[in-house]
Amino acid sequence: MSRLMHVSSGPYAPPAARRELVAVSADGARLHVEVHGEDGAPAVVLAHGWTCSTAFWAAQVRDLAEDHRVIAYDQRGHGRSPAARAHSTGALADDLVAVLGAVLAPGERAVLAGHSMGGMTIMAAAGRPEFAEHAAAVLLCSTGSARLVEEALVLPVRAGRLRTRVTGAILGSRAPLGPVTPVARKVLKYATMGPGSAPDKVEACARIVHACPTGVRRAWSQVLSGLDLEAELAGLTVPTAVIAGARDRLTPVVHARAIAAALPDCVGLTELPGIGHMTPIEAPEAVTTAVRELSARHLSAPQKEKTP
Repeated sequence: MSRLMHVSSGPYAPPAARRELVAVSADGARLHVEVHGEDGAPAVVLAHGWTCSTAFWAAQVRDLAEDHRVIAYDQRGHGRSPAARAHSTGALADDLVAVLGAVLAPGERAVLAGHSMGGMTIMAAAGRPEFAEHAAAVLLCSTGSARLVEEALVLPVRAGRLRTRVTGAILGSRAPLGPVTPVARKVLKYATMGPGSAPDKVEACARIVHACPTGVRRAWSQVLSGLDLEAELAGLTVPTAVIAGARDRLTPVVHARAIAAALPDCVGLTELPGIGHMTPIEAPEAVTTAVRELSARHLSAPQKEKTP
């Protein structure tokens, strides 16, 4: 399990949950789940990305919980969810289904938002009957469905086999990230954030990412390097909005455009100038507004919450 190493004050400090629970996935993996906001309020489910945790959604949770029931969970091996043996997009889909079943009443629908690997989780689960039962609408943030390593712009060199090979080696490195130092902040900012990102946003991202265990980071990098969810993307039939940073080096905006073009029901593509990969922290208002718009359009009146 990772060390919890997020910021402790300011807008990017995670708020205390109203309650916490554990969802159990199909293979027995235990997932830490947080519930914020009032019972019966419209539901929003947040799935974070690779090397992150529920702390990544602090700004969205704080805002949305004023009038929504916000459910955030740690992906297996991240945050407070213990590491598990299985690492696959199928396991991610199983985990999301388990969380939906643990926190939503039968037939209750929610807006689902996924950042990076969280967006891939949603795509992977799109064909599941449990997903169809509970998903009213989706927001995909800074994510891709295939060719992640080939399209990444972390290395400022011409596209080709060499760039792909070296990028894969960097992302899948066995070396620990170590403490958050000035050099580490600069590296993380270059690779994952826009050039104008404020120091407090860089600090928040660095603390969250550096808390991810090396083995977990490497195991999931191997899954992402071979990612191919294009068939599953075609099955994501609920209204879906896409948001991406125009300066994203990890999942460049070409991915967002391809996803928007392939979605059966894309309700909007937003490209954020000057923003990198970490959209929920770099552009919190834009992400929160996108979730609120989907909620206003696709969620009905407040519903009864499931009691686990």
